[in-house]
Amino acid sequence: MTRIGLLGGTFDPPHYGHLVAAQEVAWHLRLDRVLFLPAGQNPLKRDAPGSAAHDRCEMVRLAIADNALFELSRLDLDRPPPSYTADLLRALQAPDRDLFFIIGGDILPELPRWREPGEILRLARLAVVNRPGAPPPERKALEALQAGARDRVHVVDIPGAAISSRELRHRVRSGIPIRYLTPPAVERYIVERRLYLT
Repeated sequence: MTRIGLLGGTFDPPHYGHLVAAQEVAWHLRLDRVLFLPAGQNPLKRDAPGSAAHDRCEMVRLAIADNALFELSRLDLDRPPPSYTADLLRALQAPDRDLFFIIGGDILPELPRWREPGEILRLARLAVVNRPGAPPPERKALEALQAGARDRVHVVDIPGAAISSRELRHRVRSGIPIRYLTPPAVERYIVERRLYLT
């Protein structure tokens, strides 16, 4: 069985928080690789402004270039919108794959609002990353979605500071440095492409 981690998101822009989460989950859960899946259109954020898909893809490619464990996948971007996790997992499912869907501990309570949450838990295990000092994620609600769901959730405590893409966009727009918050190649790309200035 190939153990594959799946880290989806807008990655607008990708930052060290994404990379640390992926690396820590890969190590703790002994994953063979981690796919970074930039999202097409998030159905819960339909009106959210954002960078073009090709810019987000290129920033992810630059961010993960030095880690052989990480791989960029355009699967979600190349499918018609909106992007639903259950559909993505069905497309990635194979008899020789064990899928681990990586989400933040702050997202876990929202999972019941997603489309087909029970199917998500059937198709993949959840690797829930918990930031330092954050309370343990609440798993009880998952049992209502699927029996045994609690056993399909793996909590991984990660080191690091709270970094968000929203904060990075704000910093760029305000002229505040983003050095040491995102890989240098991503920072250069943002400057060269003049992203997030408006």
